Amino acid sequence: MCLNKGLTYRDAGVDIDAGNQAVELMKHAVQKTYTKGVVGDIGGFGGLFSLAPYPCQDPVLVSSTDGVGTKLRLAIMMDKHDTIGQDCVAMSVNDILVQGAKPLFFLDYIAVGTLSPTQVATIVQGVAQACEESGCALLGGETAEMAGFYDTGDYDVAGFAVGLVDRSKLITGELIREGDVVLGLPSSGVHSNGFSLVRKIVFDVQHMKLDDYVEAFGCTLGEELLRPTCLYPRLVLPAIQKDLLLGLVHITGGGFYDNIPRILPKGLTARIDVDAWPRLPVFSKLQEWGQVDWREMYRTFNMGIGMILVVHQEDVDRTKATIAESGGVAYTIGTIEAGEESVVLEGDVFTSRGN
Repeated sequence: MCLNKGLTYRDAGVDIDAGNQAVELMKHAVQKTYTKGVVGDIGGFGGLFSLAPYPCQDPVLVSSTDGVGTKLRLAIMMDKHDTIGQDCVAMSVNDILVQGAKPLFFLDYIAVGTLSPTQVATIVQGVAQACEESGCALLGGETAEMAGFYDTGDYDVAGFAVGLVDRSKLITGELIREGDVVLGLPSSGVHSNGFSLVRKIVFDVQHMKLDDYVEAFGCTLGEELLRPTCLYPRLVLPAIQKDLLLGLVHITGGGFYDNIPRILPKGLTARIDVDAWPRLPVFSKLQEWGQVDWREMYRTFNMGIGMILVVHQEDVDRTKATIAESGGVAYTIGTIEAGEESVVLEGDVFTSRGN
């Protein structure tokens, strides 16, 4: 008599043992992120976090969720997954930072076609390192093996951050007034926005390959484009704690034109001098290769400024010194004026056509 072997979950494309192996590979990196608020350890059905060590008179939780977008396609093409986790963390912790919140914890979600324990562990180790750098705990996450939905080697990653701020310390922009000064913190490159346009330019227009060496970058095209998004909490939180900041802007999708107006009171204009900071070669080359209008560039990309701070004129030097003490640099890039337009960009690239 012949006995038929029954189907298993692995036969359907999902390997539970591989998932368990991935957890073991990432466990040490995750545990290194644990802060004083973490309750319990890896393996629970939900992450536990106590607010008791973080006393506030009127505590407000600030949350944000985001992904990495089509930058993932480049990481997959290069089979390089050690930086994409930082991108995922940065997109959310930078967003909650602009409201004055200290990041408390982060959750990640990774969906794959076929689970490679090493690949997933590498991604999560990047997430964990970024959480540690940002002072928040990697409290939990999910790895979903979705056979038949994603191709082998493909994956998506997203994250969710929660931070804490006392209601009286919320940064909303409502205190911004005419005469205040706009400071900018440099980006590392393209960060994690605008990659649909990037891929259009480099692949469809220029027919480039990711391993092409670009003299202006001093590295290959792929190495430049995969530079991870900057993490700003370590640089900015000391200035927040000193009550120096009136407004913060994370320059993401929408660039300068769509993000800055989100914090400005009605009747005020941010006048930005785009020649006030070094323009990174990657943006100059993308503009040249794609013949992209400069206004489109400043609406799509961060153009070398990843975070904007608005401060009183008398607090400029102190704010810059505070940023420098944390290892960063802040450029004076503009002023707040009365006006109907929310953002006016000025500089050599706009001279011939206005803005």
